Amino acid sequence: MAASASSSSGGEPDPNSTNLRPASTTYDWCGVAHGCTRRLGLKICGFLQKSNNLEEQNRFVGSFKDRQSAKNLLACQNSLRDSRFNRNETDFSNLYARDLLPAKNGEETTMQFLLEVVDILTNYVRKTFDRSTKVLDFHHPHQLLEGMEGFNLELSDQPESLEQILVDCRDTLKYGVRTGHPRFFNQLSTGLDIIGLAGEWLTSTANTNMFTYEIAPVFVLMEQITLKKMREMIGWPNGEGDGIFSPGGAISNMYSVMVARYKYFPEVKTKGMCAVPKLLLFTSEHSHYSIKKAGAALGFGTENVVLLKCDEKGRVIPADLEAKILDAKRKGEIPLFVNATAGTTVYGAFDPINEIADICEKYNLWLHVDGAWGGSLLMSRRHQHKLSGVQRADSVTWNPHKMMGVPLQCSAFLVRETGLLQGCNQMCAGYLFQPDKQYDVTYDTGDKAIQCGRHVDIFKFWLMWKAKGTVGFEQHINKCLELSEYLYSKLQNREGYEMVFQGEPQHTNVCFWYIPPSLRGMPDCMERRERLHKVAPKIKAMMMESGTTMVGYQPQGDKVNFFRMVISNHAAAKSDIDFLVDEIERLGQDL
Repeated sequence: MAASASSSSGGEPDPNSTNLRPASTTYDWCGVAHGCTRRLGLKICGFLQKSNNLEEQNRFVGSFKDRQSAKNLLACQNSLRDSRFNRNETDFSNLYARDLLPAKNGEETTMQFLLEVVDILTNYVRKTFDRSTKVLDFHHPHQLLEGMEGFNLELSDQPESLEQILVDCRDTLKYGVRTGHPRFFNQLSTGLDIIGLAGEWLTSTANTNMFTYEIAPVFVLMEQITLKKMREMIGWPNGEGDGIFSPGGAISNMYSVMVARYKYFPEVKTKGMCAVPKLLLFTSEHSHYSIKKAGAALGFGTENVVLLKCDEKGRVIPADLEAKILDAKRKGEIPLFVNATAGTTVYGAFDPINEIADICEKYNLWLHVDGAWGGSLLMSRRHQHKLSGVQRADSVTWNPHKMMGVPLQCSAFLVRETGLLQGCNQMCAGYLFQPDKQYDVTYDTGDKAIQCGRHVDIFKFWLMWKAKGTVGFEQHINKCLELSEYLYSKLQNREGYEMVFQGEPQHTNVCFWYIPPSLRGMPDCMERRERLHKVAPKIKAMMMESGTTMVGYQPQGDKVNFFRMVISNHAAAKSDIDFLVDEIERLGQDL
């Protein structure tokens, strides 16, 4: 059964109290006093019989000449306080959410429940870094929907016990994917940073909104300071400009299109797209689909998103951009916006920003750099040259939740010109953005966003930057790129592998085909391509069924399915790269 909450001599505890320190009693403090030296203990006991005020007690302790005894007292005091945080055997089967704070006498139950949750989470964290554990325990959708050993996804009308809630917490993690596992290579966002995790826990505990300084003063200032630092790293003078954290790179890219349109055609805000001519957006055929999605969502139409040709490594060909701009002008269409990608999703390619910027300046077009994946290389003195010219961009997307290992989600949209974000999105809601508040209302950043409610994405990132420093992020990025170079070198001349394109990758993306023995020596023909197209999906399926590792695959243009290996997890090591290669060969040997 749950241990009963300690009661004080003052009667029943205040049910609305949020103080989780056990109520002190004269008896408790006399016990502490007698634990000290005899003479000092008698003095303390006499004093504490007159006062239970914690502040007075601390002042009293500080006045003693015998400093060591004072330290002993404080240690005893902390011991009593911390005893409340010890896990006790608690029967949660007859306890419900209604028994937790702010319920009367809910302190002890709340503490024991949260300690159980913390135990579940810390066990999960420990297993995440254990290479002997699986990356996932795969089940098909119908299996999870039908229920697994007491884990039921259906919602009920009546409350379920806290015991069942704890089971649900364990099973949710059990049947999920350990994206922090050193052998999870499936997405651009991988890893589990402990500082970032702590930051996310604190953020959820604070449970506030980023729209005004009024309710998120510290977080708003953290965001301003961090965004300025990021703009400095881009190379904008003195970090000038503006920015905001958004729910992912796709939304950050959408902001760039919105702001560009507002810059050149501000009347669109009030009159809509009918008030502007036919506008065109230009982006790489290898770029993220979010640019095309922005075109659809913002009323441009996907037909007015012009795809640019790329070279063999996936980089935009600037001459094709200029040719298509001139062709559009001849047709009476208005080129508006060019997206250059710094780190494409599949190949990890970096478009030649300087050459693209020359063209944008020549024809007065907005230049956006989608650095969601590759922007973090600005942190590395060894690799930042790959974004040469980024300081010439009008706006930049940068996702710390990818290459920098910040827990999802954390995406920054940065714009060089101050005031555009506010002008584009401001609606002056009188119930939030009153101009006559007692503080500087320029810190009420919510009217710059397309959202109203906005999650606090900044704290975990800010905390990680404090903990690691810029140097720590640089070391992490360099290590990941070194691991990708190791994999590339390992596969380049290894039997049974073909690289998708020649030359070293620019980012951690390593794209390759595994050729099973049955296809080796077979001439290139339609039958071979059709059979090779099925190899990566079959190996991936077996990986997931066995739970040993995960890596992505996809086709690209006329190329059949190939593996795309990406590394962003700070826990990954060369041994994990070796394991992946061995596992692909083990699973694909007989295909």
